[in-house]
Amino acid sequence: MSFDWRHHKAAIWRSGPPDHERGSPWTSDVVLRAVRAYDPVTLDEVYSVDQQKKAIVSNTERFLSGLKANHALLWGAKGTGKSSLIKAVLNHFAPQGLRLIQVEKSHLSDWLTIADLIWDTPEYHFILYCDDLSFDFGESSYKGLKSLIEGSIEMPPPNMLMYATSNRRHLLPEHMHENLDAQVEDTEIHMNEALEEKIALADRFGLRLGFYPFNQDAYLSLVDLYFPEPLSTRFVDRAELHRMAIQFATARGGRSGRVAQQFHRHYSEDRSGSRVGVQ
Repeated sequence: MSFDWRHHKAAIWRSGPPDHERGSPWTSDVVLRAVRAYDPVTLDEVYSVDQQKKAIVSNTERFLSGLKANHALLWGAKGTGKSSLIKAVLNHFAPQGLRLIQVEKSHLSDWLTIADLIWDTPEYHFILYCDDLSFDFGESSYKGLKSLIEGSIEMPPPNMLMYATSNRRHLLPEHMHENLDAQVEDTEIHMNEALEEKIALADRFGLRLGFYPFNQDAYLSLVDLYFPEPLSTRFVDRAELHRMAIQFATARGGRSGRVAQQFHRHYSEDRSGSRVGVQ
C-alpha cells in the first residue's frame, strides 16, 4: 500500500471504499485516506495553554531532530484546546517533515500494520494521533495502546510517536468504590488492582499535559480576541459584550475556548471565518 506523503501532511486510518461486488457499503480493509481539508489553526491561535504548548512543541522538536521524545497524552476539560494544539503542531512542523495519521481507538491494534507502511520513509516523522481516547471496563482495545507504547516485542519505528487527547486523566472510568477498596499497610496506602491498572495505562505516556476549565478572566479575554474593535452593532459597548458572553457560557454549563468560539459564531457579523484554536 503506497501513500505519497510529499503531497499530504495527514491521513486517516479508516475503512476502505465500498465493495459493490459483495453488496457491502464498506470493505473489511482499512486504508490510509488523505485528509481533504485541513484546519488552518496556528500555534499563536491556541489560547491560554502556554505551558502545555511549550511542552508539546519542545517534545516535537526533539522528535524531529532525532532525539528521544515521549508519547504524549493531552487530558482535561472539553473545549480547552487539546485537539487544536495537536493540529497546530502539525501545521507548524509539516514543512520540517512532520506527518500525522489519525486512528480510532478500535484500530489501535493496527499500529504494527501502520508501522510497516512508514519504516521505509525515514525522511518523515509521524504522529499517530487518537482523539478523545478513553476506555470502558470490558473493552479490550486498550491492549493495542499498551502494546504500541511499550508492551510489544517489536518497538515502534524511530520516526513514529503517539499523541492522544482525552477527557479522562487515566483513560478509564473511575468509581468511588475503587478508592474505598484501598488498603492501608504500615501507614502506606495500597490501591486496588483496578485502580492501579488505570494509572498504569496513562503512565505509559511519558508526557502528560492537563487542560483545565477557563476562569472568567481567561474566557472574557478570549471573547475579546474574537471581537476586536470596532464591536459588532449587536453590542452597545464591551461591558455589554462581556455580560452577554457570561450569560452564554452560563447557559452552556461552563466557560471554555469552545464556548467562546460558539458565542462568536452566534453573534459575529464577520464573514471572514476568523477563529482561535479551542477544540
